[in-house]
Amino acid sequence: MASDTATARAETSAAAEDDRPRRPRRFGGSRLGGLILALNLLSLLILFVGALALNEWTRGLIEARQETLKAQGEILVKVLGDQGITQGEPQPMLDTLRASSLLVDTFIPTGQRARLYDIDGLPVADSYQVTEAIPGQPLPPARPAGTPEAPVDPAREKKAGLRLERARAELAREVEGALDGQPQAGVRISENGDRVVSVSIPVRHVEQVLGVLTLEAGDVDETIAQQRAALMPFALVALGVSLLTALLLHLFVARPVMRLSAAADEVRLQRARAISLPDLEGRKDEIGDLARSLETMTETLSARMDAIEAFAADVSHEIKNPLTSIRSALETLPLVKTEAQREKLTTLLQQDVRRLDRLITDISNASRLDAELNRDRPRVIALSTLLSDIVSVYDAGRKPGEAHVIFAPAASEAVSVMGRDGPLGQVFRNLIDNARSFSPADGEVRVILKRDDLDFQRPIHVTVEDSGPGIPPENLETVFERFYTSRPRGTAFGNNSGLGLSIVRQIVEAHNGRVQAYNRTDDQGRVIGARFEVSLPAAPQARRA
Repeated sequence: MASDTATARAETSAAAEDDRPRRPRRFGGSRLGGLILALNLLSLLILFVGALALNEWTRGLIEARQETLKAQGEILVKVLGDQGITQGEPQPMLDTLRASSLLVDTFIPTGQRARLYDIDGLPVADSYQVTEAIPGQPLPPARPAGTPEAPVDPAREKKAGLRLERARAELAREVEGALDGQPQAGVRISENGDRVVSVSIPVRHVEQVLGVLTLEAGDVDETIAQQRAALMPFALVALGVSLLTALLLHLFVARPVMRLSAAADEVRLQRARAISLPDLEGRKDEIGDLARSLETMTETLSARMDAIEAFAADVSHEIKNPLTSIRSALETLPLVKTEAQREKLTTLLQQDVRRLDRLITDISNASRLDAELNRDRPRVIALSTLLSDIVSVYDAGRKPGEAHVIFAPAASEAVSVMGRDGPLGQVFRNLIDNARSFSPADGEVRVILKRDDLDFQRPIHVTVEDSGPGIPPENLETVFERFYTSRPRGTAFGNNSGLGLSIVRQIVEAHNGRVQAYNRTDDQGRVIGARFEVSLPAAPQARRA
């Protein structure tokens, strides 16, 4: 049967989805999100590592420079001491004249400056003053005669004076520290405004501090400039990674989204029935999921539109039949001669009107069904209570000659399902009405509720049985199609629209259930009635461990 086939396909699809390998958990559940985060972190990490490495290199270089200057200063102090610049008799003193003569270029490497201070911290000798080299920058070219002097900027002059005072104060603090007997080392600003690495070494005679020798190396700015130049490759690599990230975002996110948007516009403008982008649907990330979801959605919408069109065509056809009959009867009514013929036509008109009323009611119910199913939220329903209430209504309103409705509840326990009580009540009312319409006068319609724990997916079973003529074997599936009706002779015309069982299947499948039709037979194999069985999943709290 088609219903069984469709249900089996749905179950197979669900089982296949359950059997699919689980994707590993990613950042925020997103592969693209993880890629974007990783690339941006990589660019920042490159900059961080580069800056950290250069800072450590700078610190290490300055410390090494200080150690070198300290070693040179200690050697120079020892050489100067051996040359007799310190005397101990009759009183320890520093021979400033001899020290000045010894501070020549042969003792001081190029780019360094040596200064000697006495016990009072006063400058005694300076290698820049005793050397033949002229420190500082070359003088600008001479101006032509009569050229006015350049104006003096007071703010600039003040700033230069403050800088000179600060440099002298820092140097004085360093010298004072060395006069206390401890070598000093640091980075400070010189009188020229340059950063220099400086060390100050006490000059001793035995244990007596007689002065301080200060050595300076002015290549700090050049070293920092070299370090900045060394940082550029890291910055360029980080920039390249950022540009690559932007390009990947454009190629793998922005452009596919634009294509999906254009494909959606094609569907909106009715140039296509569904979105179909195979190259995007094959992707294993969120863009692929989105493309597949949009394709499935548009295909579902297209199929629903086709179903609506087919439903409208069926409705038009079914309504035209009674309308044509009514029009023919009305056209014939003025021509009849006898009262019996007139009464026959009137009876025919009444039947057609009842049929139209039934059709319009069932069509209205069918058209509102999707909205009702989507609007109501599923909840736990005590199925035995629902069926008991429905059966009691039929018993209370039963007329003479109508079939009895008997309810046989589950014997051992309360049975609950997750669903919507309104649509589910309509399912069982339609099945009972269908069974009563086929049952003989004063016959029986049995509603049986049971639980089958061997059916793990749909353990709740509701069966509606009648004692009518049964269903032709070839129509056991056709009875669930729209507007299908097959009535035995003598059945009142116009009381059935052929939509009741179609509505039943639609509601049951919306609840992940299944409905099937069978024929009841006796021991000799003769058909003694029809049976409709509805299978539904149990409510979560009603499932057995």
